[in-house]
Amino acid sequence: MQETPETSAPLPEEADPGRGADAGAEPCGPAVDPAFLALERELAVFLRRARASSGEMAREVHPDLEPAAYGLLVRLEEGGPQRATELAAYFGVGKATMSRQLRALGDLGLIARDPDPADGRAALIRITGEGRERFTRVRDARRAQYIRKFADWNRLEVAELARLLHQLNERAEA
Repeated sequence: MQETPETSAPLPEEADPGRGADAGAEPCGPAVDPAFLALERELAVFLRRARASSGEMAREVHPDLEPAAYGLLVRLEEGGPQRATELAAYFGVGKATMSRQLRALGDLGLIARDPDPADGRAALIRITGEGRERFTRVRDARRAQYIRKFADWNRLEVAELARLLHQLNERAEA
């Protein structure tokens, strides 16, 4: 493994255009910065694991809860009651997808719809007491796992990771 001077992150030898079995071969396309190849690979692994983790957490909230719906509970818990259109825009999904997920959460008794005081034609989606209790139990257990997994990290490293992930999420929204 080698390290890039910019990040000090280890890169596999195959990411170094000057090493490995293909060192003398012509590249198939434009040269790609090894740091971006490493980023792509690590994000792919991270996202696969995050999807699996969301599925586990969703099942802990309720055995019939879809993995994608767990994120809706996170958003409602953090942001309070919201319109379905706001939720769909935040997650970048269509109205039909959001409607289906909200219907499933409602059928499980985890969310409720209240009239929007600003517009009687619209509804605000809120997490129910049962939904909050179930969600909070799972979220607290997940946070305890994070504390254990990052116990050997310096708190500044944890804060920096959170800052960088926040920056990544903000750019994804734009």
